Amino acid sequence: MFQPVSSRVSFPHLEEETLEFWRKADIFRKTEAREGAPPFVLYEGPPTANGLPGIHHVLSRVYKDVIPRYKTMQGYRPFRKGGWDTHGLPVELEVEKELGISTKREIENIVPGDIEASIAEFNRRCRDSVFRYVKEWERLTERVGFWVDTENAYITYDNSYIETGWWILKQLWDKGLLYEGHKVTPHCPRCVTTLSSHEVSLGYKDDIPDPSVFVLFRIASTQEASWQIVRDSVPTEGDTYLMAWTTTPWTLPANSALAVSPDAEYIVALLPDGRRIILAAALAGSVLEEGTQVIATFPGSALAGVRYEPLFDPFANGVNVQQFQEADQEGGVLGRLEDVAPVPSQTLTYAVVAADFVTLEDGSGIVHSAPAFGDEDYVMGKANGSYFIQHVDQLGIVQGKYSFAGKFVKDADPLIMRDLEGRGLLYKQGIYKHTYPFCWRCDTPLLYYAKPSWYIQTTAVKDRLLSGNDEINWYPEHIKKGRFGDWLRNNVDWAVSRERYWGTPLPIWRCEECGAQECIGSVAEMKDRMTPNAYTQYQLRLLERDEDLHRPYVDEVVLRCAECRNEMRRVPDVLDCWFDSGAMPFAQWHYPFENQDEVDSRLYFPADYICEAVDQTRGWFYSLHALSTLIKGDPCYQNVICLGLILDGSGEKMSKSKGNVVEPWEVIDALGADALRWYLFVSSPPGNSRRFSKDLVEDAVRRFFLPLWNVYSFFVTYANLDGFDPTKAGDVKPSAELDRWLLSELNLLVRDATQAMESYNPTDAARRLEEFVELLSNWYVRRSRRRFWRSENDQDKQSAYVTLHTCLVTLSGLIAPLTPFLAESMYQNLVRSADADAPESVHLTAWPEVKTDLVDEELSRDVALVRRVTSLGHAARSKAGIKVRQPLQSILVKPRFPSEAAALGRFVPQLLEELNVKEIQVIGAEEVTKFITLRPEQAKLGPRLGGDMPVAVQALAAMDPALVYAAISAGEAIELEGFSILPDEIRVEPTKGASHTSAAEVGYVVALSTDISKELAEEGIARELVHRVQNMRRTAGFDISDRIVTRYTGGEVVRRVVATFEDYIRQETLSVELSENEPQEDAHIEEHKLEGEQVVLSVKRVE
Repeated sequence: MFQPVSSRVSFPHLEEETLEFWRKADIFRKTEAREGAPPFVLYEGPPTANGLPGIHHVLSRVYKDVIPRYKTMQGYRPFRKGGWDTHGLPVELEVEKELGISTKREIENIVPGDIEASIAEFNRRCRDSVFRYVKEWERLTERVGFWVDTENAYITYDNSYIETGWWILKQLWDKGLLYEGHKVTPHCPRCVTTLSSHEVSLGYKDDIPDPSVFVLFRIASTQEASWQIVRDSVPTEGDTYLMAWTTTPWTLPANSALAVSPDAEYIVALLPDGRRIILAAALAGSVLEEGTQVIATFPGSALAGVRYEPLFDPFANGVNVQQFQEADQEGGVLGRLEDVAPVPSQTLTYAVVAADFVTLEDGSGIVHSAPAFGDEDYVMGKANGSYFIQHVDQLGIVQGKYSFAGKFVKDADPLIMRDLEGRGLLYKQGIYKHTYPFCWRCDTPLLYYAKPSWYIQTTAVKDRLLSGNDEINWYPEHIKKGRFGDWLRNNVDWAVSRERYWGTPLPIWRCEECGAQECIGSVAEMKDRMTPNAYTQYQLRLLERDEDLHRPYVDEVVLRCAECRNEMRRVPDVLDCWFDSGAMPFAQWHYPFENQDEVDSRLYFPADYICEAVDQTRGWFYSLHALSTLIKGDPCYQNVICLGLILDGSGEKMSKSKGNVVEPWEVIDALGADALRWYLFVSSPPGNSRRFSKDLVEDAVRRFFLPLWNVYSFFVTYANLDGFDPTKAGDVKPSAELDRWLLSELNLLVRDATQAMESYNPTDAARRLEEFVELLSNWYVRRSRRRFWRSENDQDKQSAYVTLHTCLVTLSGLIAPLTPFLAESMYQNLVRSADADAPESVHLTAWPEVKTDLVDEELSRDVALVRRVTSLGHAARSKAGIKVRQPLQSILVKPRFPSEAAALGRFVPQLLEELNVKEIQVIGAEEVTKFITLRPEQAKLGPRLGGDMPVAVQALAAMDPALVYAAISAGEAIELEGFSILPDEIRVEPTKGASHTSAAEVGYVVALSTDISKELAEEGIARELVHRVQNMRRTAGFDISDRIVTRYTGGEVVRRVVATFEDYIRQETLSVELSENEPQEDAHIEEHKLEGEQVVLSVKRVE
């Protein structure tokens, strides 16, 4: 006997019972206990537990879960080690908020006057914060069915993890791939730290307004010979200015060069006030006022070397000025900067430079260059020996004696513009909207700022990064050559150091005496190199046991210089937290200090599967790929799913400010985790955005869960009544056509679901399962119901039981990766209740295999045709406003292909029953034209045929409609004189007449007779009466197998109908008595109106 299955089910309650079973039986651990099985490795992209998990976290966790579950059923041994991301700006900023501080100065004064103690306290708070919500994360992880090993999770702040990070850097150091460089780098003035290019990519915003200013630089009165070419072409006296355009006025005090395009044409324009302006000819029309006179033209190359006066004198404003000197290779720096002695204002000039990067798309064709604040500017300045003026500190505050000193750069913009306007050097101003990067964590606009940072030379392995990407399977596939491929092709060296506190310490020590630098690759190496006569208390403890490797403690470690034997102290930076997460293929195993054989033998490496949101193409996906390629020369993952965004039910981005965030527990508590999982799988392919709301999940429950559950409940109810034992039904071979069809469809489902899962596409698998359950519920069970109802336990009934049991058990396996709770519940009842030797859990069973001998594709096609015709027949009824319960006399069917007529002929009884008609007739193209109208799709024809369209429409109207319909049904074009009309350019419109209504679809037409005789009307009333009684059964809470007594009192019409159709009504409603009598005591009673007459109906269960 199976455990009874009520049609009323609480999926959340069922799931809690399943969770308890998994815990007690330790099923998760048993899925991993498969010695000798091929490994399947999931890399868990580590979340940070200092915030509560949201619905987007559920999306990634269920997608991470579904593939390993499937692979486990395929016979693999899964490795699913969890992890926690615990370092970096995300953690630091949360602690800053808690402390009510926002600057590094405040962090270093948490303990007043003691920087080391302040850093220690700040980092202690960071350590405490990262697991603030870990219980909530673990609870949600378990509740949504994500099987991952959180008991042995890696933690990025652990010493073992940090040590592997040091080892990785030492490998790069030894290969010359880790270097210190003075470059322009993205810089957050709020966090006061460098950001990597992939961090920058996470914070871009569109349509950011910035000032658009055209400023004038006066050409110096004394010029080199190169200016002679221009001067000779200018016939008037007066000052001449170079016009440059910028959206960052705050960088103008740092200007030390102007760049022009050598091949472009430039003009000298005469302003009404007598001043002369030089700019690119191609842009003059969009910049200069109308009527401005052009007095000379020349190539940009003629301007190279022309000297001009600065807008602001850095020396006079007390700013340190440096100059790029001859290049050298010392320390990896490509060109050194040296301080410059003050130059008198009257002789301070800068030079115009010809540069290929100057474009004529916008601006003036003359580019303002400030080497301290722009990457191209820096490179050009280094090549030309330009001045380097950095008048802004790392907080973004203007320094020196400027009138706008002490202001944040963005606040200084209007003051600078006012200053220039007052001196007549601001020609034009406006607003320019563009894409601009903001800090991905604190939302501060970034600065491009030249400073020393440490870099990993990823450009050295660019070719291998690209070829390795070709070896990875991306889902969706376009990410490979698109978003990710573009990122790799434009790869720049990774700025890996951060001027912060809570992170993996950069293991670089520098000699205070000779400047030598060393990278330390392990704790043991650090201990070995410590200076004995300078041991700090921390170092003494470190010699005895493992100590915290974080700041400020590791800062106390003093090493002995191998070059000069003096003291070396650690460079105070920490590492980019993306380095931590990218190191996880090695650091999670403390490689190579432990588990070296397991990693090198490819047991733990590479990952078979990773999955995160699509923005990780420039985050975790990149850092994983870069470090693995640098260390191993190969990719560290083979298959990756990129997930799209989750939007609200209206398609808007979720945000707390809008109040449209849906909390996962709200859905889980009401509808269950399986329902949530199912919706996330079925609603949209992985890489697409998906709308999400509780209502949408409820709709998924109605479409899939309830139909499947009702079929399951139906089977168990009748199987228990008849004592069906699946273990003793082995000799029963389903032979009924309906059974053979369902088993064929089942095996086609197994084939398609397997292909979808092998292609890392749970969405197609889920949608295919949904289609099958619809077939199972609305066709097979509905058409087989009487086989289960009848009292004889004959071969046909046994065949139906075996078929339905086989389908439900197979379905429990197919849905197991997608909806693990429901699958387990069904499996335990359908299989384990009857066979104690069966695998303990559905998740320990083998994935269903296709039984090709049961596949009958011709039968499947034929039934699909019958279902299509049935659907069209119902559509025609709906158009006519006639209920399905009302029998009709006849239906005419025009199939698309002549070969389908024979198939329809074989299924006439089923069609008559489904369509509730007495006769069916297959017709041809000649007859079908009575029931359709052919109309040209002018919206399609017009753009293609233009002025010929009226002629084509007229020619089409003159043709035999039967010939036209036959052609378009076969997918053939209609050939007219001089042009053709394509099949999709003709619309087939079904018609509605006095005695018929029709429906059409892709070459199929169904025409339904709508005349209703007295006999047909009374039969319709009988069916309506059955419908009312069935509803009363449900309202009264009867089981579907309960026998009942049905009584009625009413008018003449009902009495006559009951007399004629008594046997039919009793059989359909399981009524052992159907009589015109007063209701029994305790009967369920309802009053109804049938054909204008009041009828009192009562039903009572037979005990």
